[in-house]
Amino acid sequence: MANTAVADADSGLTGRQLADRYGLSVAGARPTLAAYTRKLWSYRHFIAAYANAKVTASFSQARLGQLWQVLTPLTNAAVYYLIFGMILDTRSGVPNFIAYLCVGLFVFTFTQSVALGGTTAITSNLGLIRALHFPRASLPFAITLTQFQHLLSAMVVLVGIVLVTGEPIKLEWLLVVPALLLQSIFSVGLALMLARLGSKMTDLKQVMPFVMRAWMYGSGVLYSVKAFSDNLPGVVATLIHLNPLLVYIELVRHALLENAPLTSSVPRLWLLATAWALVMGIGGYVYFWRGEQEYGRG
Repeated sequence: MANTAVADADSGLTGRQLADRYGLSVAGARPTLAAYTRKLWSYRHFIAAYANAKVTASFSQARLGQLWQVLTPLTNAAVYYLIFGMILDTRSGVPNFIAYLCVGLFVFTFTQSVALGGTTAITSNLGLIRALHFPRASLPFAITLTQFQHLLSAMVVLVGIVLVTGEPIKLEWLLVVPALLLQSIFSVGLALMLARLGSKMTDLKQVMPFVMRAWMYGSGVLYSVKAFSDNLPGVVATLIHLNPLLVYIELVRHALLENAPLTSSVPRLWLLATAWALVMGIGGYVYFWRGEQEYGRG
């Protein structure tokens, strides 16, 4: 009799009404943005552990181990200084070109590494995604955290270079902290966006190295971006001045170097840095969340 009564009560209800009545939901459905954010926060320890494991594994086969976190940026800086600073003489008109070059190279490399890692965040972890249930955004966040640890090691080296090349210690050095935090928000948003694109466009990982190389040349890493203003139409030069990586590089240069040439006023640089962090950080996160139910399928 009880079963008959239940059946009578359910008769005439639509599938949606029945689901609501008994608290049923579609398997694999995308959670709300707020619920997804709460779940991602609950996995913060997993993200940290995964990032630490990636850092350890990246140098496990090298005889010098994690010392390469310091040697790699130093070696890159030496090569670029030889080619661009001495052979091509881009150091003309740039005070303390060695420190100027190292700041640009170290800051750019952080976002470059996050972007390249984010492109394959889904495709290179399909086994993990299909085996475990967790917020897929954990992977781009872990990649960003991994590269941020590399950046901290590089910044220790950079401070040494800045001091050795004659720059005085000053209060403005503290501005490096908010500048790098804004860059990290921008970078994780970029990684999230590229992770979703890369999950569908598998050839994107082949294209990204060329994109990042072109981006580096337009970011004033190896020379003063003032050269663009002198040789490009005004509209193009303005677009280059809005380049987010140029903005973050110039903020760190302004903080650490006394006479670093800048393309914009310092308040404008901070405004652009904040705007880029918010646009890319929030936009990339929402864009990735909208594809959450698609990752690992097929």
